[in-house]
Amino acid sequence: MKKKIGIVSLGCPKNLVDSEIMLGMLSHSDYEIVNSKEDADVLIVNTCGFIESAQQESINTILEMAEEKGRNCEVLIVTGCMAERYKEKILEQIPEVDAVLGTGNYKEIAEVINLAYMGEKTVAYGKLDETDYLDEERVLSSSKHSVYLKISEGCDNRCTYCIIPFLRGKYRSRKMESLVREAELLAGKGTKEIVIVAQDSTRYGIDLYGKKMLPELIRKISDISGIEWVRLLYCYPEEIDDELINEIAINPKVCKYLDIPIQHASDRVLKQMGRRGTISEIKQVLNKLREKVSGITIRTSLIVGFPGETEEDFEELMAFVKEFRLDRVGVFTYSKEEGTAAAKMKNQIPKHIKIKRQKKILELQNVISREINQSRNGKVYKTIVDGIADDGIFYYGRTYAEAPEIDGIIYFTSPEELSIGSFINVRILNTEDYDLIGEVINEFTE
Repeated sequence: MKKKIGIVSLGCPKNLVDSEIMLGMLSHSDYEIVNSKEDADVLIVNTCGFIESAQQESINTILEMAEEKGRNCEVLIVTGCMAERYKEKILEQIPEVDAVLGTGNYKEIAEVINLAYMGEKTVAYGKLDETDYLDEERVLSSSKHSVYLKISEGCDNRCTYCIIPFLRGKYRSRKMESLVREAELLAGKGTKEIVIVAQDSTRYGIDLYGKKMLPELIRKISDISGIEWVRLLYCYPEEIDDELINEIAINPKVCKYLDIPIQHASDRVLKQMGRRGTISEIKQVLNKLREKVSGITIRTSLIVGFPGETEEDFEELMAFVKEFRLDRVGVFTYSKEEGTAAAKMKNQIPKHIKIKRQKKILELQNVISREINQSRNGKVYKTIVDGIADDGIFYYGRTYAEAPEIDGIIYFTSPEELSIGSFINVRILNTEDYDLIGEVINEFTE
């Protein structure tokens, strides 16, 4: 009888792709994939170790899964970023864990499970130059109509607050042929939206081809029959050039949406963060995007409470948010991560000040988001149907302006039954801070 495998994937979309790849490899190794922890003989927790809150969520999840040992669960495996970072500690402190697998060792997952059944505890880590595992076929764990495509692994940016280069290794692009082949396979399975992800999508191709190749990759994916939307996440502002902006502007399949991690608006803080570029250069990029790409939606992430951040620095950040009125803004308090340069910096900001600053930015952005949403009332948008609400009355979905699992959603009614993954036209009738209410119509104006 086949052993049953269940997986819990934590953290970012890039981690989700890794989880799906492991499921794909295991499905070819005589294992059966199940969705319930109660049904699983083997449980895998694919952890996130980016910041303190993510680590705590990972620990809590491992402990929750450990409670399944002795019931149905026979083997418990911990993988991912936190596994790479705290390999020995996990085995020492949580004895229910049978094996720990780092971020470069996913191809060993079946072997590690077999060893666990033989009574051998394994710690495998350190292969941070591997990328061929990304070419393995995935088992999609969520929607098939909107799927993440991971175009690279690792990061070369070396931001002083970030542990990712130590956990994921240097930046390694996947070959374009591999990515196009995967996108074609996904389209054949019914995928309509490809969401491109990487630690820094804009650097794609530099290591393999000697130049940035993201625009060329976008064009090739756009040529695939069945793909209707291509969405870009995690584009660093200093790498957004005219060729990429032009491709976004003229390619009808590219969503007029960019996730641009800006992090701060004070040049002094940006320099301390190890970020490349100045706030003046960031503003130039934002202005050019808005000038060249009609109706573009821009999302960013900001960090408050970085070591040495003064009130003046924070006010610069507030002024930037107020001036540029970005569509989506995530605000994080600085997390002091062991092993990073920023953790050793003087003038660490007290927690209560970080939380106060975060609250102020969020309150300002809530007003901006509400006003932007209200400006959409009465307009009609092409919308992808993501599912049916719990009440059974409303459908929900997204326009080009909403990334899956990150931004708000649109709830809408329809006089006819709709297929999940189909595209329809929705008129916005009402707005909340983040979500919208609409109705399906036949005309199209936006």
